[in-house]
Amino acid sequence: MHGAALTFENEAFKVQTPKGASPVVVVCEHACNTIPDGFAGLGLDETVRQSHVAWDPGALPVAQTLATTLNAVLIHGAASRLLFDCNRPPDATDAVPKKSEIYDIPGNQTLTDAQRAERVSRFHDPFRDAMRVLLDQQVPKVLITIHSFTPIYFDRMRDVEIGVLHDADSRFADAMLNKVADHTQLDVQRNDPYGPEHGVTHTLKAHAIPRGMLNVMLEIRNDLIPDSESQQAMAGMLAHWITDAMADYGITIPQSEAPCQD
Repeated sequence: MHGAALTFENEAFKVQTPKGASPVVVVCEHACNTIPDGFAGLGLDETVRQSHVAWDPGALPVAQTLATTLNAVLIHGAASRLLFDCNRPPDATDAVPKKSEIYDIPGNQTLTDAQRAERVSRFHDPFRDAMRVLLDQQVPKVLITIHSFTPIYFDRMRDVEIGVLHDADSRFADAMLNKVADHTQLDVQRNDPYGPEHGVTHTLKAHAIPRGMLNVMLEIRNDLIPDSESQQAMAGMLAHWITDAMADYGITIPQSEAPCQD
């Protein structure tokens, strides 16, 4: 049985910490599409606010189930990435995008320097600080970030189904990629559909690599995780795959907390 989770949160993030130490922390930066009152919905209609440009559909349920299965800490964003993308540094142009794919973001078009700085202080800084605190307190050995991506991007179909992404430290990505055939027949690719050249590995670079933690970013095509059943199945598969890769480094989940076998 897993211990009861402790939860703390604000408008920028939510953290669930399980009872007892865990070697894993799970991160889901683009978990929510919430736009707090006062931002006039960024001038977007509901269709855009529900689309992949505002968040990563399906990623949070996968991350929650994965964290529960591994008895891992979970930290996730609590606001839309269109307000500020917590997987980007404050000075990145696309951290507060004026346009995302084919969609203009009216509420980001004419921000003053002061308004942009307020976005950083309200959304980036609390998320960053929470990451630092929980990593200092928990001292995990592995950091896993969970994302989803749209199957059609700029009218082009993406064949890749799961991306295993890394920056300069490829150790854990290599371990996972070496074990793909043991866990899934899906089309799995390295640094696809995004890679470090696209600026997507900020969390890995800012928090995992400086601490020497094993780390990987997992991108799941969102048409594979449209509902609770598929999300739980994906999380279960990932849990076995991740623990298999961890074993290469002598890292284990306590037996009573290990992923259940079907």
